Amino acid sequence: MTERDEAAELAAAVHGPAAALDGPAWRTPRVTPLDRRLAVDQDSVERGLASLVLTVIELLRQLMERQALRRVDLGDLTEEQVERIGTTLMALEEQMAELRTYFGLAPEDLNLDLGPLGPLLPTD
Repeated sequence: MTERDEAAELAAAVHGPAAALDGPAWRTPRVTPLDRRLAVDQDSVERGLASLVLTVIELLRQLMERQALRRVDLGDLTEEQVERIGTTLMALEEQMAELRTYFGLAPEDLNLDLGPLGPLLPTD
């Protein structure tokens, strides 16, 4: 058995009988429908990942803000703590705006539609 025959046999075993007709698998890559669906450019992957991460951060930021407002309303915090929390939340909001600008995202891009449950983030 020659090297070419061995390669064809291996290709047939791994990729099915049609691969043996195309020659060795390492020389003729086969494109499957799954490969075509997964063909994405790096920019869209980066933007999608950034959008997902920023959405989670925005959700946490809004939850922290609501919790801080509840504590202020209850009177649990000193004036100094209220100032520090306010400053921190404003700085976080500014950083989020910078990151959205960097990745070319609008605030509404961070709100996932959960179908029948509605949007992830409140729109108020």
